[in-house]
Amino acid sequence: MSSPQQVAPSVRRVAVVGGARIPFARSDGPYATASNQQMLTAALDGLVERYGLREPGAVGEFVAGAVLKHARDFNLARETVLGSHLHPSTPAYDVQQACGTGLQAVVAAANKIALGQIESAVAGGADTASDAPLGVNDTLRRILLEVRRATSPGARLKALAKVRPGHLVPDIPRNAEPRTGLSMGEHAAVTARAWGIPREAQDELAATSHRRLAAAYERGFFQDLVVPFRGLARDQNLRPGSTVEKLASLKPVFGLDHPDPTMTAGNSTPLTDGAATVLLASEGWARERGLEPLAYLTAYETAAVDFVGGDVAGGEDGLLMAPAYAVPRMLERTGLGLDDFDLVEIHEAFASQVLATLAAWEKRGLGTVDRARLNVAGSSLATGHPFAATGARIVATLAKLLTERDGPARGLISVCAAGGQGVTAVLERA
Repeated sequence: MSSPQQVAPSVRRVAVVGGARIPFARSDGPYATASNQQMLTAALDGLVERYGLREPGAVGEFVAGAVLKHARDFNLARETVLGSHLHPSTPAYDVQQACGTGLQAVVAAANKIALGQIESAVAGGADTASDAPLGVNDTLRRILLEVRRATSPGARLKALAKVRPGHLVPDIPRNAEPRTGLSMGEHAAVTARAWGIPREAQDELAATSHRRLAAAYERGFFQDLVVPFRGLARDQNLRPGSTVEKLASLKPVFGLDHPDPTMTAGNSTPLTDGAATVLLASEGWARERGLEPLAYLTAYETAAVDFVGGDVAGGEDGLLMAPAYAVPRMLERTGLGLDDFDLVEIHEAFASQVLATLAAWEKRGLGTVDRARLNVAGSSLATGHPFAATGARIVATLAKLLTERDGPARGLISVCAAGGQGVTAVLERA
């Protein structure tokens, strides 16, 4: 009996149809009591209403995640669907890759569309630094588990007698790498020193980000991308009046153990709350609904560096330097060069990290990026950075920016992530 012939699936183009996000807010501000699910639901509902996605089967899947998750965030994506206007029959699942979560969710959804497994999907992410989970002291946790396992009242009392006042102090979450104990900012300071990134260049990049984001809001660019939430209509971190001179007055906050530290609160992203989503689809799905794709997702690449034992001091393997490896590989695979991109979007975790990435690309022979093409509508230094939401924000923003170009256009996305990882992608408009 002959076996059935295996037919390789054809790969389809994946369209970016649109996006919706809530304004990003500084932690402990307007969203201090909002959960990941509430923020993500608000962003998702904005997308559902804008594109008429309420009916059964309108969306093939919802893919999203969060980095700072409570136990109550179990099955976050699916619970968000059930609390939203998206039809309850829509499957959903969580992803998490630190700051790359939003973009990785887009990639996961896009792969299924490309292979014809689904016709449409929504991808995104949410994070709240205000409502970060507090861990129970580990000794107390073990005692409570012992109490639960006890088979008699006496055994339970004996276990409870081990509790001491110090056990009641919760474990406060830290923005630190488990392998090194250093915060992301301290890691970035090491990289900034290795690449010789000056303070003034960092402040200039930060001021430019605020100025460009403000200009984008003023011209109405975000009118169909941002959904008001809890009294906010634009990103709370935005400082339209930011200048190099004002930023120069801020004291350094990272790298203080070395002479001449350069990284301040002004040229680093603040802790932020927010959520973002993006609608992806096959060309046929978009055509049937009369929707014009903003752009097409045509390539993506991930990478990771050994930020523990690699060339950290030399700058090559700094915590946030994985895009310096991912982008060259992606460009080689696609036959593209930096000059082939009309726009470049680099996630601004820190101004120094953006500048180090640009320097690394140049060192690897990719050439330079014209600053007029870089983050033209502002980026994370101005918007803020809710970890899992940033990737979806960038995809939707870049896709719309490409529609403003005359004729065909191409954009590059580069997102660094904790754990020494990076996620990159290419968007194109025919």
